[in-house]
Amino acid sequence: MNDTAYTLSSPLAAKDPQENPLLALTICWHPDESRIGEQFISTDFASRIELNRYFPVFQKTGGEGLPIGHGAVSRDPVRIERNDQNRITITPPASKMVVEVNGNQVTEPVSFLSEETANGIMVSLGRSVIICLHWMRSLPKMNLIPGVIGVSDAAIRLRDQIRQIAVTTMPVLLLGETGTGKEVAAQAIHKLSPRQHLPLVSVNMAALNESLAAADLFGAARGAYTGAQQTRKGYFAEASGSTLFLDEIGNTPSAIQPMLLRVLETGEYRPLGAAQDMRSDARLITATDQDLYSVQFNQALLRRLESFVIHLPPLRERREDIGVLIVHLRQQTGIGSQQILPFEIVSELMLYSWPGNIRQLSHVLRRILIALQSGESPRLASLVQSYAPHHDSAVNIAQSTPPREQSSLKPAAPRKRLHELSEEDVTRAMVENDWYIQGAAQALGISRPSMYKLLEQHSQIRRPEQISHQELQAVLQQHKMNVELSAAELKTPSEALRRYARAINLI
Repeated sequence: MNDTAYTLSSPLAAKDPQENPLLALTICWHPDESRIGEQFISTDFASRIELNRYFPVFQKTGGEGLPIGHGAVSRDPVRIERNDQNRITITPPASKMVVEVNGNQVTEPVSFLSEETANGIMVSLGRSVIICLHWMRSLPKMNLIPGVIGVSDAAIRLRDQIRQIAVTTMPVLLLGETGTGKEVAAQAIHKLSPRQHLPLVSVNMAALNESLAAADLFGAARGAYTGAQQTRKGYFAEASGSTLFLDEIGNTPSAIQPMLLRVLETGEYRPLGAAQDMRSDARLITATDQDLYSVQFNQALLRRLESFVIHLPPLRERREDIGVLIVHLRQQTGIGSQQILPFEIVSELMLYSWPGNIRQLSHVLRRILIALQSGESPRLASLVQSYAPHHDSAVNIAQSTPPREQSSLKPAAPRKRLHELSEEDVTRAMVENDWYIQGAAQALGISRPSMYKLLEQHSQIRRPEQISHQELQAVLQQHKMNVELSAAELKTPSEALRRYARAINLI
């Protein structure tokens, strides 16, 4: 495929968005869900946009341009003005249409500084359509990558970086908060690489037993340790010729870090108890939500890992993507595909900070759809209580101030000691968080590595590798490949089940 396949499709090529950002209007919600994600991008840097039922024209890349068109949106326009300091002023029309800005009904002009627009300004029209005002520094282009969803500046840049680095063999370090899609990015890099014909090998470093981590990664000779009755193949050998994804790299035991450095520098490693070295040409992708520069992490190894760094932004910094993510995630779950989402809950979804990012949005959306199918009226505050806010300016219900966390949402659980937690506590936390470890750990007030220890010691919770292929296949098929429902029945963590099922080609 030649370079023209990924060239700009917007008429904005003459502009330089790096010099001065473009003001974009993205349809985050519309009664016709096919319209969600359509954009209008203003080419005037000090201008007025009149937003009404018939103007401006919104479109997806390569698609047909259409106005909002919905009857709940007034013919009288909402005026959006941008001055030469990039201050945005929104003036509602003198009509009966209800206009809400960041969740507050407005009848007078409201203004926002440039940095506030960078957070995304949610404008609700007639309680039917939601438009996000935000800056764009990347122009829309045809560069679809499965799983990497979004129309934001950040999503466009992420897809560009993935396609750029995928064709190389360089190590990649993925940095981002939990739930931002680091594993999805790793899978995309592998699928676009020349190594795509071989399976991606995924390892969660936080889940490795510290005493056996070297054997897990590099293999072991027969008799190398108690119980080693035969030669053991490690992950580096398994991934030779393919890609090795080491998630939670910040949790790598300190004794293992020099071994990783050696295999990165030379391609050589020595299995535990072996008499000679072996070689692996596995391409390494690592990921973490930790700051490796401020923890006790081998800095020489870090320099090797950061050959190419991709930062995955939190969802609160790409609010214009929430609508297209909701549509995508609903299609993935297969739950309530014909269910109409009430506008009130949609508005709450758009305004929340999502400290658990895309993963949390997925969990909450699934619960909302199940509740709606049961005839209930779910409220967001009751569904997000186990997550702690990551940032003071994450959410927003103020009309002209940076977003703030909603006071109705409860803070994360206080820190607890492991001996204070019973198996029943652990099971309940896993059930309430769809068998996702991070959410359960936050609900219990413990760290993720501590949660792994509790799971390892639990008498009823199993690792996917401990479950027979026949049982795994039967349960996955019973639940139509829904990993969360299958994890609940099998009593195994969702993330581990998904990775293992992919590794053995059940998904």
